[in-house]
Amino acid sequence: MHYALNLRTFFYSHYFYLGLRFAAGLVGVTLITLQFADMATAMTVCIGALCTALMDMPSPLRHKFNEMSASVLLCSAVTLLISLCAPVHWLLMVMLVAISFLACMMVVYGKKSMPLQLATLFIMTMSMEHDMTVRESFIHTGLFTLGAVAYLAYAMGISWILRHRIKQQVLAEALFELAAYIDIKADFYDTRYNLTEQFNKLVRHQSLLADRQQASRDLILRSHQNSKDAIVVQTHVCMLDLYELILSTHTDYAQLRVHLADSPVLKSLHDLAYKAARDIESVAYDVTRKKASYPEISYEPELDAIEAELASLQRRVDEGKPAQEALAVLRAQRNKVRAIITMIVELHRASQKVYDSTPFWVDADMGPFLSQQKYELRMILSHLRLDSPIFRFSLRVAMAISVGLAVAAWLPYAAHSYWIVLTIVIILKPSFSMTKQRRSDRIVGTIVGCVITALIIKYLNYPAAILGFLILSTVATPTFIYLRYRYAAIAVSIMILLQMHLIAPGNHDLIMERLIDTFIGAAVATAFSFVLASWEYQSLPRLIREVLGVNLRYMQASFDLLQGKGKDDFAYRIERKRLMDSLAALSSALMRMLDEPARKQRAVEDINLFIVQNYLLVAHVAALRSILRRHQKELPTAHVNAMLNESHEQVVRTLAQALAPQTAKPASAAAEPSPVAAPAVDTASVPWSGWPLVQRRIRLLQADAVKIIVHSEAIVRNVA
Repeated sequence: MHYALNLRTFFYSHYFYLGLRFAAGLVGVTLITLQFADMATAMTVCIGALCTALMDMPSPLRHKFNEMSASVLLCSAVTLLISLCAPVHWLLMVMLVAISFLACMMVVYGKKSMPLQLATLFIMTMSMEHDMTVRESFIHTGLFTLGAVAYLAYAMGISWILRHRIKQQVLAEALFELAAYIDIKADFYDTRYNLTEQFNKLVRHQSLLADRQQASRDLILRSHQNSKDAIVVQTHVCMLDLYELILSTHTDYAQLRVHLADSPVLKSLHDLAYKAARDIESVAYDVTRKKASYPEISYEPELDAIEAELASLQRRVDEGKPAQEALAVLRAQRNKVRAIITMIVELHRASQKVYDSTPFWVDADMGPFLSQQKYELRMILSHLRLDSPIFRFSLRVAMAISVGLAVAAWLPYAAHSYWIVLTIVIILKPSFSMTKQRRSDRIVGTIVGCVITALIIKYLNYPAAILGFLILSTVATPTFIYLRYRYAAIAVSIMILLQMHLIAPGNHDLIMERLIDTFIGAAVATAFSFVLASWEYQSLPRLIREVLGVNLRYMQASFDLLQGKGKDDFAYRIERKRLMDSLAALSSALMRMLDEPARKQRAVEDINLFIVQNYLLVAHVAALRSILRRHQKELPTAHVNAMLNESHEQVVRTLAQALAPQTAKPASAAAEPSPVAAPAVDTASVPWSGWPLVQRRIRLLQADAVKIIVHSEAIVRNVA
């Protein structure tokens, strides 16, 4: 379950705060307007506020102002243009299609432009029913802009007041997702779960975790002005360090299960991971409540059980029984778990007071860690070609809206054609997977919303009750729009139908018309989801190249760090973030492809394995770093660096071979992974206990790098 769907955390999440802010702004703007004007004027002002509110998301203040200002200007321009064209039917139809196309082209700017696209198309559909003179059109647009500017001022003021609170909420969300990530890792120790399925589940969650960590970076690292901000920054940094330690815990789970299947130690490891997840959740829980967090969980029983098992294994080894491998693996896991527990204590401590200095970010350029977005016209112009997925999506939406308008004109009742168009706009998304999910949520949400509204009108048709449900649905709509769209669809159906019932209480066909128009819009959107479709498999070669290219840079930064060539780990952190982002993008594409028709799916298993192998490289590097830190005092630096340098050259050659054009060598060249040679460095003369652990990790690192070639070539062959 998503953390914000739990009542214990729901009312402290930024989703609920967004709903309250949204509803208070809309209701406030409407009530103030009603003091000076009639209901029609108030509704126009309210629609202006609503369009701006769609852009009201957690974001740095300067970015929020720019994004919401763009919404005010663009939506006001669309309102005026559509209002002026409305009296001339053919011109209106042309403008609707043209604006739909241009609005969808804005998707080129990425995920943050999606609400702006929706706001533009929403006000386009809401303005198409008006038949006004030129003077009335300008007055109508002025009122709309007034509402939009009023909400902009309100939202900026509230966001400034709550700027630190929003940082805490976004950080807490990243911590909750990290705890969920550890819960998945805990089940690796449970023999009831299949290892392959569990690893796939872990990698899928990686995409969500990367997204939440990036949202946290964008808010927290962009500006830090006082001691409260410093606490949030140091907690965020501890969270990222803890994440790296968690990555390092990857081990040979199959071997653990074979050697320790009859031992209770696997349950102890599982319980330790489960407790660690709850401990991190307690930090997140306290962060949402603006409280310092203190450790309350004891790990001693499980740690004692592991120590007892280690002693038992050591006795078996001393007796000459074959338990050396299991002993080494379990001992390594014990050390990593202890490091994680220590770091969780640091996480608690980070929430309590401001340190003298905050790690790694002082006097550093945070730009590489933050989302960078440029809104340039040339980006749209560069996609005006038929092979561009965004251009095809824009054409698809424009054609679907044309058909929706034509169907609405032929309906036997006085159709609300904007309902059909709005349904098309909401359902039809750039990818088939998103369209499929949104269609299901929209239809189910509308049906449930219509049923609830019918019951309210029949049994609770009192002004106070209707007003209460109206306010509740207004809060719920933005609260769930990014959390569970199906719930948002229910809320928005109730909100719109109750508003229309208050305006025209005698229309008994309103709910049925709403249902019919929704089904028509959904049918049109579904049909056009196959028109000029861009299937996910077509993007796979590009995504594979991006992952390999970033991994090469990550390996260079990693080995520089392991060999102590840099003054800090700043460059390593940047490249690790970029690699995780590229893997998250590939993983998301895979998940979307699995929702597409079976005939459009390619190389599913190889993509899975390719993602896993790249992920394992990160885990091996994290493990090597942990080992070298643990043995820092006794480390034979020269010999270790020689081994690392040799391994680095081999891994880089392997990844470069995978990145090279696939036609440069026969397809069968990588059919079998090449045997991985042991490091040539002489370690016999150096009495260091850490050699077996380092050598084993390096062999695994090299072997997994070789396997990447196999899967990358198989993916390209299947796509081709």
